[in-house]
Amino acid sequence: MTRKRSSRQVPGWPMKAYKNLDFLTAPEGRTVRVLSEFMEPAARFGKRHIYNTIVFFGSARTLPPEEAKKNLRGLEKQVARKRRPPRSLLKQYETAKRDLAMSRYYEDASQLAEKLTQWSMGLRDKKKRFLICSGGGGGIMEAANRGARKAGGNSIGLNISLPMEQSPNRYQTRDLSFEFHYFFIRKFWFFYLAKALVAFPGGFGTMDELFELLTLVQTRKTRKYMPIVIYGTEYWNQILNFEALVETGTISEEDLQIFRFFDDVDDAFTYLRGELTKHYVRGAPKEEMPL
Repeated sequence: MTRKRSSRQVPGWPMKAYKNLDFLTAPEGRTVRVLSEFMEPAARFGKRHIYNTIVFFGSARTLPPEEAKKNLRGLEKQVARKRRPPRSLLKQYETAKRDLAMSRYYEDASQLAEKLTQWSMGLRDKKKRFLICSGGGGGIMEAANRGARKAGGNSIGLNISLPMEQSPNRYQTRDLSFEFHYFFIRKFWFFYLAKALVAFPGGFGTMDELFELLTLVQTRKTRKYMPIVIYGTEYWNQILNFEALVETGTISEEDLQIFRFFDDVDDAFTYLRGELTKHYVRGAPKEEMPL
């Protein structure tokens, strides 16, 4: 009779390396940690047969319209009650007005994600369906997951540990919610399964992710076709001058064809649905493991 070995650590006995948390969390264990963030998501995606995503980028600070309106109403009452409102209160009031104006992008992101999810769920071949994927946090990321949830679909949240802003939103699908430490592995999972990208107004993080993807497409480091939507022409024209890049010769005019600007949910949806149908739905199914 074979005696079953105990998995418990016997006092005084040497510990297996993969159970040694002191080692795994030390600088010497960094390679193992990186590989874990690479392989563990691959296992989950493979188990769920997820091959295609539509990635949403955008500011984590963009508020839902209902919250922005509530904040503004509260501050309006405070300002009205004071004969000479202090500068700090007036500054809060102006910020609240700005937040309400920007909240339209939250609503648009949610509606676009909902439409794309509804369309994707209607595809007969489940292997050709597309899941909404966000960074898992608040703002535009929350809006994307929220829209997918409203449509009755699953969605992915690629969360990352940050000293501020980032906390997982409640709309991402529980077993498709990930927590990363390393930005570069998180970016890999953003781009590897992506078949389309939608960039809403955002800050450093959004521009970092957008320009990295534009660079990958421009330099043909990715072989797949990927429609790129930049949403919010008014915002982006204030922040970036792509035409100036052409005029100064730092990019070619053909590079401007890599992406398309949109300001309307229905127009963006029609474009993405058409491009994804043409390049991925009508073609042969691409059954590949995530790695």
